[in-house]
Amino acid sequence: MQRDYVGYGRNVPRIRWPGDARIAVSLVVNYEEGSEYSLLDGDAHHETNNEVPSPIPPGQRDLFNESFFEYGSRVGVWRLLDIFDRRGVKSTFYCCALALERNPELAREIVARGHEPCGHGYRWAEAHLMSRDEERQDIEKTIESMTGATGQRPLGWFTRYGPSVHTRELVAAEGGFLYDSIATNDDLPYYVTANGRPWLVLPYSFETNDARFWRGGLVSTGDFYEYLKDSFDCLYAEGETHPKMMSVGLHCRITGRPARSQAVARFIEYAQDFPGVWFARRIDIARHWLENYPPPGK
Repeated sequence: MQRDYVGYGRNVPRIRWPGDARIAVSLVVNYEEGSEYSLLDGDAHHETNNEVPSPIPPGQRDLFNESFFEYGSRVGVWRLLDIFDRRGVKSTFYCCALALERNPELAREIVARGHEPCGHGYRWAEAHLMSRDEERQDIEKTIESMTGATGQRPLGWFTRYGPSVHTRELVAAEGGFLYDSIATNDDLPYYVTANGRPWLVLPYSFETNDARFWRGGLVSTGDFYEYLKDSFDCLYAEGETHPKMMSVGLHCRITGRPARSQAVARFIEYAQDFPGVWFARRIDIARHWLENYPPPGK
């Protein structure tokens, strides 16, 4: 996990997306409901990552908070899936394995509708607090659970709460993954060295991400739509000569709500009005990059 302040710099590659698209739009749904901190699962405190600060002592159940998360799995995820179906786009689901275990119908539906299940840890595990062996076991447990729940092995990885210094090495060494997204530092995929060999990174974004509704910076659905639109416009314009990639991060309990879901629908509709826009799952982007832009020496 060496730092790189240079990246592509002035030498941004002139890539070609399928169909000569000017931009690859990656919609990502974080499916986590049921994997958050919970006293019912033996945790010492309830989940505090919520839009409204909890007044409940950590050692007592916060029933409103629990209900807030349940909305995402009961209603929000289905609303997002239906929006994707209506607009004919496919997405990647960052899946916490325990969340899928608790909603087996959805686990099967994600794959049945053509979306990609991507590894997101067994729970909302804090990898930076784990030992190397504990993290390796968590990755293995996630793979086994997700494969059983969806019928499809995850080929990508994104760590909840941020990676540890061991995460990339462990994911690359596991042998079955093709990429990770544990970076937010570029608008294009790139290679790093992990375990002495080239490894593909597909950067993610916390900026074009609905989590800003609870972290600050977004107030209205119009704010979210305009921010996505402006980001798209910039990258699309640059894509005339240097095609780029845009990640959009969504959460079922946030933009799965009625009003916010319409910002997602409006953005997809807006982007689809332009020629040369490729809505792609992250695994599709990874495979295209590995096939057409292999690391030096390959």
